[in-house]
Amino acid sequence: MELQSSSFLIISLILIVPLLNLISRFCTSRRNSRPKLPPGPWKLPLIGSLHHLSGSSLPHYALRNLARKYGPMMHLQLGEISAVVISSPRVAKELLTTHDLAFSSRARLQSLAIITYNYQDIVLAPYDLTQKVFSYTNDVICRAAFGKSCGGKDEFLPLVIEFGNSSGGFDVADLFPSVKFLPTVTGLRTKLMKLHHKIDQVLNIIIDEHMEKLKRGQHGEEDLVDVLLRFKQKGSAEFLVTMDNIKGITLDMFFAGTHTTAATVEFAMAQMIKHPHVMEKAQAELRHVFRGKDRILESDLEKVSYLKMVIKETLRLNPPVPLLLPRDCKDWQKVYGYDIPPKTEIILNALAINRDPEYWDNAEAFEPERFAESGIEFIGTNFEFIPFGGGRRMCPGISFGLATVELLLAQLLYHFNWELPDGLQHQDLDMTEILGLAAKRKNDLYLVATSHKS
Repeated sequence: MELQSSSFLIISLILIVPLLNLISRFCTSRRNSRPKLPPGPWKLPLIGSLHHLSGSSLPHYALRNLARKYGPMMHLQLGEISAVVISSPRVAKELLTTHDLAFSSRARLQSLAIITYNYQDIVLAPYDLTQKVFSYTNDVICRAAFGKSCGGKDEFLPLVIEFGNSSGGFDVADLFPSVKFLPTVTGLRTKLMKLHHKIDQVLNIIIDEHMEKLKRGQHGEEDLVDVLLRFKQKGSAEFLVTMDNIKGITLDMFFAGTHTTAATVEFAMAQMIKHPHVMEKAQAELRHVFRGKDRILESDLEKVSYLKMVIKETLRLNPPVPLLLPRDCKDWQKVYGYDIPPKTEIILNALAINRDPEYWDNAEAFEPERFAESGIEFIGTNFEFIPFGGGRRMCPGISFGLATVELLLAQLLYHFNWELPDGLQHQDLDMTEILGLAAKRKNDLYLVATSHKS
């Protein structure tokens, strides 16, 4: 009996030791194979990290506050979406240079899919400057796209504004893509589809007019629609253009150009009203350089430098797209020492990057002079300043948008003096933001304009 017990013990030890070793190796293997994700806030079942974004702050400010605690590269679970938020120039540079190709795919968002035709693409009485600026930028885009001021502007412009205002922030249907009924429950998809249908009808009329003009052989100065229709008629296999491509690219111009351009001009004027010495300096430069002129041409703007600094500082503090369009990771990547699994959504927080105190002195202050000797430009290796993104997905309309902003601000500052109505003081100006397709002021900017005699 004792022999049997001893034998059983020996056999058990012989079996248990390798079994324990196998279990240990399995656990170690599991631990080692688990990706080293960036740090991030604690998560709840189902919603993940969404509760950290549920306060009163807009998403780009909430994410910046979280990054101050968890670091420049932070992991969030946004419903079903695994996301990594970049809030530092150093990490942005690594991601947009070394790993740019792996992160060049655009994330699929419900509102973008609708407005781009399923991604077939490539804004002395108190004077409502907000609406006037938006209308002006819409006219500029109309002329570039259609060759004339929009005939249906009165109908088209409110649709552009409403769609843009409905498309910002995190949509719950994008965060839980497997729950197919969510777009219907939230009502957003239905609303956006109705707006898109109305916009589509206007575009059909405009494109039909262009096609009739081409059939009649009327050739003049080509606009964007003319060029795209010409490519469509050629039917090149290398550059196949469909009608949805034409509509998607045209709407790209409207929604990206109108909203972001108008928001930038409005923020620039608001910042200068809040900092009167900046407005005085910008006006003094313009009125000295263009003394006696009735009109300022785009070609003349090379002669002014301070206005360019004002625009740069506005875009640094108030980037029109503070959370740059998200990207998808194609395959396993290691960035900044952390693993990024495939299909992770990458969010670049331009607001946090542009205000990083490690790179900017007095980062929260509006100081255009900081750009006087810095050599920092919109395009280049200056990843501490990315209002238009970087790498392969950098905004393709930078030159057009900046020219529009610069020319409009120059005209406003050269021809008029501006002040707040009803005896309001500059320090009383509310700079609260809301988020749609672009971040913009919550309230329209009402100013009193008086003509300046040059």
